[in-house]
Amino acid sequence: MISARISSLKETKPHEYLIRFAFGGGATVLAGFIAMRFGPGPGGLFLAFPAIFPATATLIEAHEKKRMAKIGHDGTNRGRMAASIDAAGASLGCIGLAGFAVILWLMLPKHNAFLYLVVALAVWVVLSVVLWKVRKSRLFGIRFGMSR
Repeated sequence: MISARISSLKETKPHEYLIRFAFGGGATVLAGFIAMRFGPGPGGLFLAFPAIFPATATLIEAHEKKRMAKIGHDGTNRGRMAASIDAAGASLGCIGLAGFAVILWLMLPKHNAFLYLVVALAVWVVLSVVLWKVRKSRLFGIRFGMSR
């Protein structure tokens, strides 16, 4: 089940936010340099890089290890599992992002930008949530990924 825990915000230290910010900013700057050198097409491809995911995955793993260590267990496997579940969500979100990009790519040259930005955002959200639900279901007798 998709859920949010407000209490987990207390677990994140200020330096961890800084790591995410720096990694995301660095990826964006790199995409900008690629766009300046090779044009907006290749620059856009690199701008779609999940900028904070690598930093977030390592932080999720570290938090799970620390949580398990508090109760006297080795949290290595649990940390890896939590990071892999986050990766599954990120990959499905990227598919949703592709839907967002296709809508804008097809519609922006011909239509009102604001309207299709809202439509593309809705496509991204709906596609991502539907894919997550399909992943969690036993559709076609297959259960995709790990359960939590």
